[in-house]
Amino acid sequence: MPRKTILITGASRGIGKAIAIKFARENYNVAISCISREKSLLEVKKEIESFRTPCLAFLGDAGDMKQCETMFSEIKRCLSAPEVLVNNAGISYIGLLQDMSFEEWNKIIHTNLTSVFNCCKLAIPDMVSKKQGKIINISSVWGNTGASCEVAYSAAKGGINAFTKALAKELAPSNIQVNAVACGAIDTEMNQFLEESERASLINEIPVGRLGRPEEVADFVYNLSQENSYLTGQVIGLDGGWM
Repeated sequence: MPRKTILITGASRGIGKAIAIKFARENYNVAISCISREKSLLEVKKEIESFRTPCLAFLGDAGDMKQCETMFSEIKRCLSAPEVLVNNAGISYIGLLQDMSFEEWNKIIHTNLTSVFNCCKLAIPDMVSKKQGKIINISSVWGNTGASCEVAYSAAKGGINAFTKALAKELAPSNIQVNAVACGAIDTEMNQFLEESERASLINEIPVGRLGRPEEVADFVYNLSQENSYLTGQVIGLDGGWM
């Protein structure tokens, strides 16, 4: 049986890296991308290949359609068209909206939301032709509830949630499932800015009493990628009971 191919954007670290390693262990062809961390991306590629798994690493901006077109062309040439797409690329901005520049706003929307449109648009035709596919968007609890001082990030993640629900309805007749994982506080580099007291206070708010691990997100994403064809259009919280 031929290997399936997965594409994970934002895969040089954290959740994206954990998802890539999980699927490599499960015998998938793995394509990974990030915008600038070439050294880290190549280290992930090397780790994936240690499982005797073919891997394509692409350095580029998933929010730029031209670069996405090049990436998908390379994936299809070197591996095969992705049967699983995980839209994970994302950046954050902490600060008051009134202090945020137009350029900073555009960068958040470009990276966190436009990238999802680009990759879905390019992945869908091959999925439709095969009458199967899984699209999994990595969202956030802030897309559901909103976060003070993270207005642009919350707006982008809220957009991903609505995008997920709408696209799922559009693609359901073609046997393509679209879901999102609304992550809570996951122990990644994105949260390293927290002071020790802030981290302790955050953990105190989470009923399970700890931050989530990237590997837990990866396991959940893998489970979503498997055979269940009735689960679609859902934004599923993975937050330790926080929200």
